[in-house]
Formats: sequence, structure tokens, C-alpha cells
Amino acid sequence: MRIQLDWFNEKLATRLADLEAGRVTPVPPRDAATVMLLRPTEQPPEAIGRDIQVLMLKRTAAMKFAPGAYVFPGGSVDPADYGAEIGWQGPSAAEFGARLGASAEVARALVCAAVRETFEESGVLLAGPPSAGPPGAGPLATPSGPSWEADRMAVAAGTLTLAELLSARGLVLRADLLVPWARWITPDGEPRRFDARFFAAALPEGQEAVGHEAEADHVAWLRPADALRAAKAGEISLLPPTATTLNDFASAVAAGAGLAGILAERRVIEPVQPRLVLEDGAAWLVIPDGVGYPQ
Repeated sequence: MRIQLDWFNEKLATRLADLEAGRVTPVPPRDAATVMLLRPTEQPPEAIGRDIQVLMLKRTAAMKFAPGAYVFPGGSVDPADYGAEIGWQGPSAAEFGARLGASAEVARALVCAAVRETFEESGVLLAGPPSAGPPGAGPLATPSGPSWEADRMAVAAGTLTLAELLSARGLVLRADLLVPWARWITPDGEPRRFDARFFAAALPEGQEAVGHEAEADHVAWLRPADALRAAKAGEISLLPPTATTLNDFASAVAAGAGLAGILAERRVIEPVQPRLVLEDGAAWLVIPDGVGYPQ
């Protein structure tokens, strides 16, 4: 699949030429985590359980990466995410690592980053008091009110770590709520590169998503198919990994899989790394075949 990019400049052309000639090396990608929060859609009784909505945040125009794009909550792994002394409930870090193509140490940091970034950017916290129940069961936190908002701002500012927050609140990270979904690596030609792991999770009952004004100026719950139609009509902007993931969900819904079916899927996760190429004065993004990018 080839996508013509709507931007092209001499700096990009020079960088790609230097990469091809071996004069420069690609920037190492930073580990990152993204969470697709899902919830059932209000719908006629005969369709209950099949349709879903996904939380999307419109990035502010001031953001350096993907300004104005509709994205899922997420971001880079922070140093504090590594080796964090944190209460943990769910599959081990080694089990996540086997699914995500990472060491146990990196996988643990990715899961911590996924939960932390989701809390920072949407106010949704995938954590709860320790529970001996089966995976996915047990009470969850209800992070609402001034004290929670103060903690959220402190986590976003880096003055409070996720581990400190959970310890002070008597909570553990609910890794069992995260479903590994995909892995995307930024093309070699980009100056800002990420090795991003994508997770799916249900919106916890009793929690409400709210944006972070420094990073998102609009919060929307969208049906995946509607988001794709809006992007095709030029009404919203989607990055290729976002569009592909939305297409995964839209296809699952069309096949009759509701929220429970989507979250029960155990996907084989292979890294996807598109390529940037220049042809006849135009820049193209080449996505590997079989990825499922929407036509």
C-alpha cells in the first residue's frame, strides 16, 4: 500500500538521500505505548453487544508530533517506567514481552507507560485495589474529584510517578485489562521515531474520559467505521497506524464481534515498519502488504 504524503521539502529529500548513501544512520526509535479505550455503543436492542466506540483525542496544533491528528492516548516510555516498584495484577512482564517482542524489563515499562499515559491524557486509570478474582474481574478505581485531578496533573508534570500514585492510593496496576494489539515502528527517514506497542482495553465502569488541555483540544467517542469515513472525507486526520487499528475494529464489528469478542482476541503481533520513498518530486509512505490499511 502506497500513500502520498501531503508534505515534501528539501530537508526530507536530503535526509533520505543521505540515508540511502550511508552518510547518516536512522535515529534509534523510542519505546512508546498506546491504548485504544473501547466501550459499547448505544444502539437498538437487536444490535446490543456488537457495535463499539473508541476514544480519540485531537492533538493540539502546538504539538510537535502529529499536530491536529486524531489519536489514541499514549506516549513515550519514561525513565521512571523502568524498574518501577509497582503493584501488579495480571500476566507477568515476561508474558507481555513474549507477545510484544521485548524483554521482560522493557515490556514492564511499556505496560506502565500505557497505564500512565492513558491516565495523563484521558483521566482513565486502569488500576484497582488488590483482588484475588479471575483475570479482568475485581473492583477498579474511580478517579474523579479535585484530589484525583491534582494527582493526574502531578503525574503529567513528572513530580509524581505512577508507582507513587498507586502506592499512596492502595492500588495495583491492572495489567490484565490490557490486550496487546499491534506494534508499529516509525520509518527510518523520520527524525522522530517510535517503536510503539498498541493495547486495547475496555473503559472501566464508572470512569469518564476527559482530555488534557496541553495535549488535546477535543475528546470524542467514535465508531471505528465513522472515524474512517470522516478521515476519507477529509474531516479528520488519522496517522496510518491509527487508521489501520480502526479498520481492525470496524472489520471485527462487521463480522459480528462485539467488545467482549475483540478483547478476547489473542493476536500474533509482528512489527510493522513502513518506508519513506521519494519519486518524481513526491514523498510516499509504503506500508507492507497484508497490514490491513483501509482502502
